[in-house]
Amino acid sequence: MTKIRIKISGEDPKALDSVVGQIKTLADALNMKFIGPVRLPRKIMSVSPRRTPCGDGTDTYEYWEKRVYRRLVDVEGDEKYIKQILRIKVPANVFVKISLSS
Repeated sequence: MTKIRIKISGEDPKALDSVVGQIKTLADALNMKFIGPVRLPRKIMSVSPRRTPCGDGTDTYEYWEKRVYRRLVDVEGDEKYIKQILRIKVPANVFVKISLSS
């Protein structure tokens, strides 16, 4: 039995949930052990630059924010079934990291 840990991250939580749903339906169809999704804390990256590049005028700022959502999934099963999980369609704005262990 091989175990894989899949870490999924991206800016759109609905896209992450759709990828997790694809993995779950495939794992249920192949009778594999499926654990998750575990929702990890989101990362919020913020930048607040001044509006005037020269530094003159009033102190006005712009606020920019980017949120990164993450999910964690564990799947355990035979190698031939795990290869099918690795072939699922992933959107361009979703990043997937896969770790294999025995």
